[in-house]
Amino acid sequence: MTGLGMRGRWLGACARSWCLALGVATATPMAGAAGPAVIVAESRMQAVVEELRVSGTVTAPRAARLSPAVAGKVAALRVDVGSRVAEGAVLVELDAELARIELEVAQAGVSQASEALADARRRETDGRRLASSRSIAASAYEALQSEVRADTALLRQREAERRAAQARLERHVLRAPFDGVISAKLTELGEWIAPGDEALALVAERGLWVDLQVPQAYFPRLAPGMPVQLRLDALPGTAVEGRIERIVPVSDATARSFLLRVGVAGDDLPMTPGMSASAVLRLDAGRERVVVARDALLRHADGRVTVWAVEADGADARVVERVVQPGLGFDGMVEIVDGLAPGVRVVVEGNESLRQGQAVSVAGAR
Repeated sequence: MTGLGMRGRWLGACARSWCLALGVATATPMAGAAGPAVIVAESRMQAVVEELRVSGTVTAPRAARLSPAVAGKVAALRVDVGSRVAEGAVLVELDAELARIELEVAQAGVSQASEALADARRRETDGRRLASSRSIAASAYEALQSEVRADTALLRQREAERRAAQARLERHVLRAPFDGVISAKLTELGEWIAPGDEALALVAERGLWVDLQVPQAYFPRLAPGMPVQLRLDALPGTAVEGRIERIVPVSDATARSFLLRVGVAGDDLPMTPGMSASAVLRLDAGRERVVVARDALLRHADGRVTVWAVEADGADARVVERVVQPGLGFDGMVEIVDGLAPGVRVVVEGNESLRQGQAVSVAGAR
């Protein structure tokens, strides 16, 4: 055999040895290889809170359909829809020409009666002096006194007539009964309106409430002063703190619910009557149970709910699947009715693709 052939066989044998060694090295796992990194949290005993979610509407504490006190033609309309008004502001003026004339007549009557009374008093004073000197008969003096009494009564009558005329004149002006915003205008200039005809609608903007309809089963568990977390649908992401102001103990027979009125702190919130709102009522469930973070639960297509429990520590850490029965959820936690004891570490991050008995590396805890 030539030297070249011997060299070729030697190179081939070396190549086969290298390939075999490489294959063995590839197929053999590294000793002490770490499993996937996970974040864990420990199950614990805690008082269970029931979160009741209900919907409602922002309402005004005062709302009024305004009507004139007397009939008349609309002579001036001082506001429009959306106008903000203060208590006592003039909203509508009716034609008051006849009422002003009546007031002038009444004022003239007061002046006339006042002058008559002054004259009667002057004559009664003179008569008293004459009667004391027996210059006139006693009956004549009594007649003068009677005139003073009659003229005094007449003056009072004329003053009452003037006040009535003044009141009738003032009733031709429709004023705002409270601070608010005009939500509807139901009349126009020149229209004839009478008592009972709605002219304007006024809604208060301060001290707003949120009215909630709550299922009747929760009535015994609610009390004034309880905190309520509100969210306005028109302001997503904005949480508003409120408290129960009133519980209306009249159930809606159709919906089997009752009215819960929630007061909102502050008048500077961007909310207005008519907005829809949702609320979360936190109610004590009256029991303590094992709870875990919501992220620990895995829900399967067959209806099972499981968690991955971490057993052992360090390099020996392994995961074991536990089937659990969840209960109420609250504050990012879930009540565990059955299947888990307190003090168990469960995986809350990195639990999507674990396998039974798989080694894991605990990277942190919540």
